[in-house]
Amino acid sequence: MLQGLVLLLVFQFVGEGLSSWFGLPIPGNVIGMALMLLALVRGWVKVEWLQDAAELLLSYMALFFVPAGVGVMLYFDLIGREWLPIVAGTLLSTFVVMAVTGWTEKLLDRAEGADD
Repeated sequence: MLQGLVLLLVFQFVGEGLSSWFGLPIPGNVIGMALMLLALVRGWVKVEWLQDAAELLLSYMALFFVPAGVGVMLYFDLIGREWLPIVAGTLLSTFVVMAVTGWTEKLLDRAEGADD
């Protein structure tokens, strides 16, 4: 498990370093995840190495959202004033994500059927 946690942190720190070094507008953790995906696809990192650490972090995932939830309380007045755009944006983006996911699945099913 320690190896998995170290790998996760190394990829995050490398992503953060690249983001700040090159002044990229992409968050470092996103770059780190992309690098980890590349390493997993290329076989440089094995899924088994990360399995235990990922399961541990997933089991405590709800705790990671507590600071964000508490931070929202600072903006109750703003949320009260701007509730309509917030609700509209949330609903619209939810349906857009559902539609894009469905279309992507449809394309993948077609591509899988063509390979058979």
